[in-house]
Amino acid sequence: MTGLLTPEDRATLSAFHPLTVTRIVRVTDDAVAVTFAVPDSLRENFEFHAGQALTLRRTVDGVEHRRSYSICSPAGSAPRIGVREIPDGLFSSWLVRDVKVGDRIEVQGPTGSFRADAQQGGRHLCIAAGSGITPMLSIAATVLTNPSAHVTLLYGNRTTTSVMFADELADLKDAHHHRFDLIHVLSREARDVELFSGRLDAERLRELLTALVPVHEVDHVWLCGPFGLLADARLVLSELRVPAERVHFELFYVDAPPPQLRHRDRVIGGDTSEVTVVLDGRAATTTMARDRTILDSAQETRGDLPFACKGGVCGTCRAKVCDGEVDMVRNYALEPAEVADNFILACQTFPISTEVTVDFDA
Repeated sequence: MTGLLTPEDRATLSAFHPLTVTRIVRVTDDAVAVTFAVPDSLRENFEFHAGQALTLRRTVDGVEHRRSYSICSPAGSAPRIGVREIPDGLFSSWLVRDVKVGDRIEVQGPTGSFRADAQQGGRHLCIAAGSGITPMLSIAATVLTNPSAHVTLLYGNRTTTSVMFADELADLKDAHHHRFDLIHVLSREARDVELFSGRLDAERLRELLTALVPVHEVDHVWLCGPFGLLADARLVLSELRVPAERVHFELFYVDAPPPQLRHRDRVIGGDTSEVTVVLDGRAATTTMARDRTILDSAQETRGDLPFACKGGVCGTCRAKVCDGEVDMVRNYALEPAEVADNFILACQTFPISTEVTVDFDA
């Protein structure tokens, strides 16, 4: 799809725009929802699908930092993100504690292939934990606008006080009580129903899905949360014979990129590679060290490269390897078909062969 965009289109979509914060709502003691105003001139740039995310940018001590946050408002409304504070978080603490209504923040247009279409209707199963609720709230509120849609949400948290958007979820349940099933599972607080007490792990998911959810009737499954939850959920869904193409997932990371893994034994001969990067129709070849990611090396000469989390999660730095051999050490964003078609995440990919060509326009 990106290959159909002109360089001008890509530049517009990847640009950051100063948006004004119009509302901040505290949804738990350590989390807020931040709403942005979009001027008419940028309305098209910030139209989003349920499940997508916004990338925010700020500069601290001369260093640029970016973070992606899922949109939690329904499609067609003003973009709003949910943020939970991480101790000493460069971005999350700033957003939760310091940002005020009227502040202007640099924001990039919505991105991500984790998206739901309300026009399709059908049965949707959402499984989330913690702040993974943010895209789920958008997905549920959006698809329920279709009177033929039905949504089941399994939401894991520690206690009732840590449940983000508890009131909004309750309101959504009241508005669509016949078509929205909401199940809270708490790990550190007893529930009246024993099945709803404990961690949302493989064993509990297996019990919940077997007893309460007709998974054979589900058209789409949406997963968002930490790695352990996603791994357990995908395992159980596979056991229950839910087709893999119906399962969509998004891993969230906690305010900073996870540590990079490096398979050094796969590096072959030599210390550098000649890497050609294609972006916006312009190709540039650079000598890159093989112990640095393609994104980090390419940024030294191409400051306009798309990126956000640098943790292999958001998919913003997706590109296609057209020539040569590389090593992608982590991937939580690309579908198997994309990987098979030689797409990589530049933030998690190291050059291996003498010459490599990577196309961000593909």
